Amino acid sequence: MQHVKRFWTLSLRVRLMIIGLAGVGTALIMGGLAFFAALTYSVDRTLDNETLATAHEVAAMVDENRLPNPIPVSGAQVVQVVDAQQRVLGASLTADRLTPLLRRNELASALSGNAVVLDGATLGVSSPVRVRAIRAGPATAPVDVIVGLQIGDVLATRTALRNALLITFPLLLGALALIAWRVIGWTLQPVEQLRAGAEKISRTRRIGGPARAERLPVPSAADEIQALAVTLNEMLDRLAEVQERQQSFVADAAHELRSPLASIQAQLEVAQRLGEGGTLPADLMVDVKRLSGLVEDLLLLARADADTRPPARLNPVDAPDLASETVTAYSDARVPVTVAASDQLLIMVDAEELRRAVENLIDNAVRHAHNRVEVEAFLDHDQAVISVSDDGPGIPAEDRERVFERFTRLDDSRGRNSGGAGLGLAIVRELVTRAGGTVTLTEAEPPWNTRVELRLPAAQPQQSGTDLVTRSLA
Repeated sequence: MQHVKRFWTLSLRVRLMIIGLAGVGTALIMGGLAFFAALTYSVDRTLDNETLATAHEVAAMVDENRLPNPIPVSGAQVVQVVDAQQRVLGASLTADRLTPLLRRNELASALSGNAVVLDGATLGVSSPVRVRAIRAGPATAPVDVIVGLQIGDVLATRTALRNALLITFPLLLGALALIAWRVIGWTLQPVEQLRAGAEKISRTRRIGGPARAERLPVPSAADEIQALAVTLNEMLDRLAEVQERQQSFVADAAHELRSPLASIQAQLEVAQRLGEGGTLPADLMVDVKRLSGLVEDLLLLARADADTRPPARLNPVDAPDLASETVTAYSDARVPVTVAASDQLLIMVDAEELRRAVENLIDNAVRHAHNRVEVEAFLDHDQAVISVSDDGPGIPAEDRERVFERFTRLDDSRGRNSGGAGLGLAIVRELVTRAGGTVTLTEAEPPWNTRVELRLPAAQPQQSGTDLVTRSLA
């Protein structure tokens, strides 16, 4: 059972190879055995016909009472005529005239129609002897005609054929394996192209908008793989239409909600300044700001999905300074937020987008931290790293990629007060990707339980210098 499970974990190419070679190998073995058996039967029958023909000739001489002495034979045949008392009545020059070729039990088997193979050493010859026998003479005094034929050459030829088959079959199977490997690889090449195309589409995480031009390659051969590619492309087109309708709805809804929310927020601020409504305006302000932030997040993601946002405005930014400035806004956070920054480290980013990404990470860390949060900026080889660490409950390894998906919230963060909308990390990934960087959840070392790293290409000195000069001139 374990072998069967392991078989299904192999690649399709290997499985097809194993199945094909098993079938071909079985066919070769069965065909070889059948051929060897048929050839052996044919040769044995030819030998028996030859010995029986001689036996019948000698029997005719016995019946006509004209048995010569010695009995004439052809080739390496051995002929004896024995009576019921096992006495040799006549023999060829190649046969013993005193001792019969066959014992009584062997003679009985030969008379019943079976061939008896004797060891040639007992007969004074170098090769085995195949013996047949028939009964002759009158019924009152019957005699047995025994005819043997040396089969050393036949056995040697049979052995050589068997050895040739044993050597040829593995070589043939190996040659077929090489051919099959290439043929299967060539046959599965369209499947690999489909897989690569699907991986590319999956990596971009978009199937609509300009990405519609990126569809799975359709093979030219009119076969099942072509039909599969066409069907999958049609499915992607339908999914793209649904996604575009969703994005359009989210963008329209978020856009329409901005104005009434801004109006509500303004009225609440006026009410607070005038001291109207007691504590109600302050209580509502928290939810209105939360809802406004959610609307802005949805609008940002909708524009990103629709590719309607302009390209990121990349400028040289000092990563440690940006981290320090961002942390300053969290002086009254629920837990202390500290910064550990190295010397000047320039990166080419949109400063506002990167600041928002770092703020989202700090917001998420403050929400779950027990005692403190730390932001660090440093150079790792040719990459600038901005990390946010907290001592909260941590995130299991199996969920570290899933948390970057939209509206993903782990079980311990579903509460209204402690849990966000599940868009923060998705927005971080979108913003960092626009700057040519990556964001990952890495293994955290004590005292930290969660660590998120933003990795961005460090600006080249000549590149940053040129940009700074350009900005100064402007």
